[in-house]
Amino acid sequence: MAKPASPSKSPPPSSSSDAPGAAAAPVIDIEKVTKTYQTGDVTVQALRGVDLVIQTGEFVAVMGASGSGKSTLMNILGGLDYPTTGEYRLDGEPISRLDSDGLAGIRNRTLGFVFQSFNLLSRTTALENVELPLLYADVPARERHKLALESLTRVGLADRVEHHPNQMSGGQQQRVAIARALVTHPKVILADEPTGNLDSETSIEVMTLFQELWRAGITIVVVTHEPDVAAFAGRVVMMKDGKVKSDRRQEPRDARQALAQAVALRQREVAEEAAEAPGAANDAAAKDGAAHNGEGGRL
Repeated sequence: MAKPASPSKSPPPSSSSDAPGAAAAPVIDIEKVTKTYQTGDVTVQALRGVDLVIQTGEFVAVMGASGSGKSTLMNILGGLDYPTTGEYRLDGEPISRLDSDGLAGIRNRTLGFVFQSFNLLSRTTALENVELPLLYADVPARERHKLALESLTRVGLADRVEHHPNQMSGGQQQRVAIARALVTHPKVILADEPTGNLDSETSIEVMTLFQELWRAGITIVVVTHEPDVAAFAGRVVMMKDGKVKSDRRQEPRDARQALAQAVALRQREVAEEAAEAPGAANDAAAKDGAAHNGEGGRL
């Protein structure tokens, strides 16, 4: 396979998969980035000269097998680690030239994070979890409450603000995590395996939310090993052996349509179960109702 041109000098052309109104200036610009780890006498080259440009308003999926470098790339994109060599500009700022305070400042202004394990505080409510980034930024309490409520409402959880994580399904907890990422009004959301702990239907519901945020102009970068999840992005970057193996645009699968199909399939399966065991019809209907209302990991 021929080596693709460096995106930092020639960004990928725009396409119909870009969100409406996507701007021309890149929010993420990586050029010839390497990352080397030293463990005793062993040297590990996690990234080997990576070039990547992500424009404002793109929805990008980063894929790759274990050891491909995708997690290391995500750490550098998130300002959680510095590259060994090369240049990374986040919203125009050269990350490698910032000290820890400067890095934390641009990270807090520009990025929102969503993790596979949700990372919610178990003893605090949904509202309090979403307020945390604002608390660290010394935002006054009244403004924190207002912004956190707006963020939870945006992800469809206005009626769950006083619930604790153990009172919510996995999908609802991930929505709280997304609301927390949104509360600072970031330009970019970085999501690391956000559907890894969710069932297939709930995963589609989360991707539906990400597509809504993308269409509203937020840049979305999702690290995933699941092709079904990457199908909802407008661009797929494949990592292998610390390098970008391929970088292609695609027409994203419509998550709302996919969700409707998944719900219809589940309802059909419930109906078939009821038909096969007429005496269990009420149990089957109850099972479907429970699933729809958020039990068993659904939203």
